[in-house]
Amino acid sequence: MFDTLGERLNSALDGVRGSGNLTEDGVKKVTREIRLALLEADVNYGVVKEFVGNVRERATGAEVSKALSPGQQVVKIVNEELANLMGGTAHKLSFASRPPTVVMLAGLNGHGKTTTAGKLALFVRKLGKNPYLIACDTYRPAAIEQLQQIGKELSVPVYTEGTEAKPEEIAERGVRKAREEGYDFVIVDTAGRQVLDMDMMEEIKRVRSATKPHNVLLVLDVVTGQNAVDVAKAFQEYADFDGMVLTKLDGDARGGAALSVVSVTERPVRFASEGEKMSEFDYFYPDRMAGRILGMGDVMSLIEKAEAQVDRKEAEAQSKKLMSGRFTFEDFLQQMQMLKKMGPLSSLIGMIPGMNKQLQGANLNDLDDKALGRVEAMITSMTVDERRNPKLLQNPSRARRIARGSGSTQQDVQKLVKQFGEMQKMMRQMGKGGMPKRMPRMPFKT
Repeated sequence: MFDTLGERLNSALDGVRGSGNLTEDGVKKVTREIRLALLEADVNYGVVKEFVGNVRERATGAEVSKALSPGQQVVKIVNEELANLMGGTAHKLSFASRPPTVVMLAGLNGHGKTTTAGKLALFVRKLGKNPYLIACDTYRPAAIEQLQQIGKELSVPVYTEGTEAKPEEIAERGVRKAREEGYDFVIVDTAGRQVLDMDMMEEIKRVRSATKPHNVLLVLDVVTGQNAVDVAKAFQEYADFDGMVLTKLDGDARGGAALSVVSVTERPVRFASEGEKMSEFDYFYPDRMAGRILGMGDVMSLIEKAEAQVDRKEAEAQSKKLMSGRFTFEDFLQQMQMLKKMGPLSSLIGMIPGMNKQLQGANLNDLDDKALGRVEAMITSMTVDERRNPKLLQNPSRARRIARGSGSTQQDVQKLVKQFGEMQKMMRQMGKGGMPKRMPRMPFKT
């Protein structure tokens, strides 16, 4: 989502990164570019003004680090101010000393409230909690059915009384039942509207009063841009929420909402939802997000994703083989399957320091998640000997057979073999400490 903003900010900072002597005029120039980048990203005007003022004041002040050049110091200041803009540090959930912990979700229709309920249930179950869902959207039977389907998929019980009872009564009885049956984490999915209205706000107040939740989370779709700020301000006034969940962070929106809502509401973003899978949900880390925006990567999140899916010893062995350039299609297939477990490729690339810049241009377009399936089909259509000895695939009859078996063309297979060979050469070069003159096309797009 922050790709365009990241490019603009990095372009503004390129002029000062290597500067050994930063003048006041230089600071004014770079902060002017930063201001334009943020405004184009749909960041709230007042937030931009304060942000640029803070950067300018710190960059022209007495703040000095012996380990950094003046130009590097500006980059560091922008990184820290970006993190501060989004809340500074992660704000994690606290759990009730006497269970159950009750969390109420609020927000407009279409912002992903019901899906968030399921994602949060799965998230807390991984933390050792026993979740319970309550369906309080009495206006839309489809919302109740969706929550029940999610509950079935996750094996999480869903309390519902249909559409006839009052939402606050359903919520109160649902919490009571969860407590009686020993569930220690209750998620209340409330109704939304297409637009803000007083009836919705009054209903949320009643549900809150009936359930006395430990946390009220506002679910915000960042694709709505500046409207997300208006929505947040309205819910802050009437629902007094404790934190926010930002959805569709994997989209192509300009990202202004994510950079504005914290300053405008003085409430933290607690969670980030980046995809359609129930597992694509995590705490929001402002410092890590700032690093990703500025191309510094997010190594901690990448490590956490890897550790959750990959055996450490196996990963180390695969890494050594990869860097030696001796890996085969069998190894490549194994690597792809590990990557698929960790999340969308475009998201993972953003976590590797400097990789967005390395892959700028055509190569980034090669990172097509759907193409992974096509590549996997071609590799699994190969014989064991062919996977272990890719040179055999230079035989046209073998390529035709693999194409028929994988639903692809002979040209697709030949292109994959060629790209695989280029990648082997590149990895051998990198394993010896060198860098290729140009990045080859990655074998993720056919």
